[in-house]
Parts: sequence; structure tokens; C-alpha cells
Amino acid sequence: MELGRISAIFRYPVKSMAGELLEVARVGWHGIEGDRRLAFRRLTDTSAFPWLTASKLPELLLYKPFGNESNTAELLPTHVRTPDGKEFELRSDELREDISRRYGGDLELMNLKHGIFDEACMSVINLSTVQGVEREAGRELDVRRFRANVVIETVGTEPFAEDIWLGRTLVFGEGNSGAAIRVTTRDERCVMVNFDPGTAERDSEVMKTIVRLNQNYAGVYGTVVRSGELRVGQVVTLGA
Repeated sequence: MELGRISAIFRYPVKSMAGELLEVARVGWHGIEGDRRLAFRRLTDTSAFPWLTASKLPELLLYKPFGNESNTAELLPTHVRTPDGKEFELRSDELREDISRRYGGDLELMNLKHGIFDEACMSVINLSTVQGVEREAGRELDVRRFRANVVIETVGTEPFAEDIWLGRTLVFGEGNSGAAIRVTTRDERCVMVNFDPGTAERDSEVMKTIVRLNQNYAGVYGTVVRSGELRVGQVVTLGA
């Protein structure tokens, strides 16, 4: 069954920092190449989730990674632009100290080759879901709030249609050159969705709306069952 087409593709090289809008992406067994491979670890946090995120430091959303390392297997950024316009090398003490000062605690940059994900290595949302939340919340929402890797513009306009994709496969493109993702779970939202990706301003009505409309679920997670290419405009079908 044809669902629609890819509307947008995003990669987030550093967890909770600004993402990159892509026209084309290569998907390997651990998701989009270069996605969420880096994160700042809170040195005093001994929990199972020690990573610094925008829930602890909203300004982290305004840090913009850029550049591409040429000596790594995957494309990773070389520099980061801070919210006040300074540019530091990604792995520099200056960047680490800048973020540590804002957060108020010691940090360490970590590079995990298999990625640092909340649930699964691919996240997908239906554009109609974003628009449905937007209408009900009564405010314009940037799709980047949802931090999905793939945004699909479906043929139908029903929000939260992703819920019926559970246990099935999203196939991208025609033939065998495109990627395929097995949908494993619904995306239960956290406070991250409340933060405007352009300003880091908080609006709790967004999450409240998702709770009211769909029990706090918006979008889905999945695992890669076939590596391949993603491309904006690519047809998406729902397989068994």
C-alpha cells in the first residue's frame, strides 16, 4: 500500500543539538549515517541515561554542528556554532567548557559508533500528525520540534495514522535501492517537544495537546531491515 512520499529528512549528529536538513541520506544498520553518534555525558550522573539533553539545558538546541570530518567512516561535524555566534572545534576544551558553564556541571564528549538513541535508531512521523497537533494547540509548530529522522507526507490526512504501522515495514523507493524500516513502537513524547528549535523557548501546551489527542504518542520508532538510500520525494509504501 502506498502511503505517500518523504517530505523531509533530518540528521542530528550531536544529541540534542540542532539537526541538519538533508536531501539525500544513506541508511546503514544503525540508522542514518552520522545520526546521534555524539553526545555530552554528565560526569556526575550515574544513571542509565547520563547524556545532556535539552530537557536539562534548552539552549543546547541552539548549538549548530557544521563541517565534515574526512578521516572517519561516517560523516561527523568538525565544528559547532554556539548560540552567541562563537565557533569552536567539536572536540575542543573550549566547546566543552562553554556548554559545561551553561549547564553548571562537568561534561565529557562521547562518540558511540552505533549511536545514542532513546528507543530505536530510526524515528518517523507523519506530516498530518504534526499538522493535527498544530491545529488543536492553536499555534504554528516547526516540524523540527519532533526531532524525527523522516517526515512522511501521506496520501491521507488523518493524524496519528502511524499507530497502525506497528509491526509492519516502511519501504522507501522502488526496487531494492531504498532503505526499509520495521516499525517497532510508538514514540512516547517527552518534554523535548515543548521546546521551539529556533528559540529554545518552552511551550508546555504542545505536549499537553499530544497527551489529549493520542495519549502522548506522536510518531513511531523503527529498526533497519534493509540498508539503502533515503531521498526527499521518494515514494513510501507499507509492507507486511
